[in-house]
Amino acid sequence: MTTDIPIRRALLSVSNKEGIVRFAEQLSLLGIQIISTGGTARTLAEAGIAVSTVESLTGFPEMLDGRVKTLHPAIHGGLLGIRDEPTHVTAMEEHGIEPIDLICIDLYPFEETIATKGVTTNEAIEQIDIGGPAMIRSAAKNHAFVTVVTNPRQYTFVLEDLVANNGATTFDLRRDLAKDAFTRTAEYDTTISQWMTNETNGFSTSVKISGVLEQTLRYGENPDQAAAVYRDVQHSGPSVITAKAIAGKPLSYNNLMDAAAALELVQDLADATQSPSAAIIKHANPCGAAVSKTITEAIDKAWKCDPLAAFGGIVALSTSVDLELANIISRGEKFLEVIVAKSFSKEATAALCARWKNIRLLAVGSEPRTPTWRQHKSIVGGMLMQELTPVTADATQWEHAAGPTPTLAQCSDAQIAWICCAHLKSNSISIVDNGALIGGGMGQVDRVSAARLAIHRAGSSIKEATSPVAGSDAFFPFSDGPELLIDAGIQCIVHPGGSVRDQETIDICNKNSVTLLHTGIRRFRH
Repeated sequence: MTTDIPIRRALLSVSNKEGIVRFAEQLSLLGIQIISTGGTARTLAEAGIAVSTVESLTGFPEMLDGRVKTLHPAIHGGLLGIRDEPTHVTAMEEHGIEPIDLICIDLYPFEETIATKGVTTNEAIEQIDIGGPAMIRSAAKNHAFVTVVTNPRQYTFVLEDLVANNGATTFDLRRDLAKDAFTRTAEYDTTISQWMTNETNGFSTSVKISGVLEQTLRYGENPDQAAAVYRDVQHSGPSVITAKAIAGKPLSYNNLMDAAAALELVQDLADATQSPSAAIIKHANPCGAAVSKTITEAIDKAWKCDPLAAFGGIVALSTSVDLELANIISRGEKFLEVIVAKSFSKEATAALCARWKNIRLLAVGSEPRTPTWRQHKSIVGGMLMQELTPVTADATQWEHAAGPTPTLAQCSDAQIAWICCAHLKSNSISIVDNGALIGGGMGQVDRVSAARLAIHRAGSSIKEATSPVAGSDAFFPFSDGPELLIDAGIQCIVHPGGSVRDQETIDICNKNSVTLLHTGIRRFRH
């Protein structure tokens, strides 16, 4: 179908009033009658635009606190009637239903409401639009005759189409707008469904994933893979997807994955220790992490963990970046791809960009962290979903299973070791001293190999350490792993415990006066 349809009557009802007055003015200049509801009608009338109320069509006032106002045959008949079907035309004439040729509706701001801190369940429910989606779907279904506008960004090209076609819209435009309309209502309903599922902390019998295209990426993990990044409309708080890009070229797929991992690690460290924290990620694994009294000390200690691996890595900081910190980050033989922080001063931005021409600087803001209840991972043929909670560490809640009573310094380092091994790909072992990761063994198929790798990567730092602590993301099934760590100089070990051979590990720790802590929980990261 290629028929142009003249627009004679338009119904406008929007929550977002941006651009609506100008849009209505232009429609009026084209001789189009404007119908509207509630706040939109008042806005247009105050702007001097002639507007008819929905009540004048339906003969009923808005009722039930605005829950019912457009659910009426005079509205939906005007949208759904097939204009060249004689029986439809006759029925509309018999019941005094006039066609509505264009609607402009953007739905109640449910997404914005649930993202607001402290919003109640009832407040969220009242922002579930009923009449809006019904009208959008009616108009989109009948797009052969009706133009459906659902976003202020569409106003300009709709007006251009009307002017170019003497007050009519083309079928191609109506079809494209209808596609966008159904996409919008699907996203809206998906968001509501996800929110209601989250409210009950359960798993629904089916799930739809809703996201808004943020950008198309150059490629995926490898150059032969197409990729894009979508924003979760329900997420609030710091995120590398919604971060403000202060400098540098667009992030790649791998940049985004590593930047997200770095931000998550530094958040866990800062939350657990209440201290300035720094993390360096390379290929999804921490190659540096530290907490200290100052952020400048933290980044310095994190970098010393493994300068070779950190070269070309991604840094996340728990604070903002000023000129002093920028100069510390810049010094030496370093190369960084991305820096994630709360904010960057103008002087810091200039210094970092002068040091690395293409450095990406991401400002995630100072909003509090918002836990995400669910995590989705796709596999061939479907996807996995799991509960997602931050990695917490509180040594006072752990079981002291063997060896001397841990010192305060050991407890602090044990907490950092536990968080770091939880962020290393399993099987993982972390080695920490004086608030900093000094060695990590990750992605091994057995725990002994992970221990060997962590010791190797720590190198001489273990011998120079005051009281090195090792963390394991899962229990030691045998005592061979702990024995390797003890022989290397480890003085405190933290692991979940729970192996049928736990006593062997307890015995070897007691024999060597090594402190052993049981967390009671596993922290695999696949």
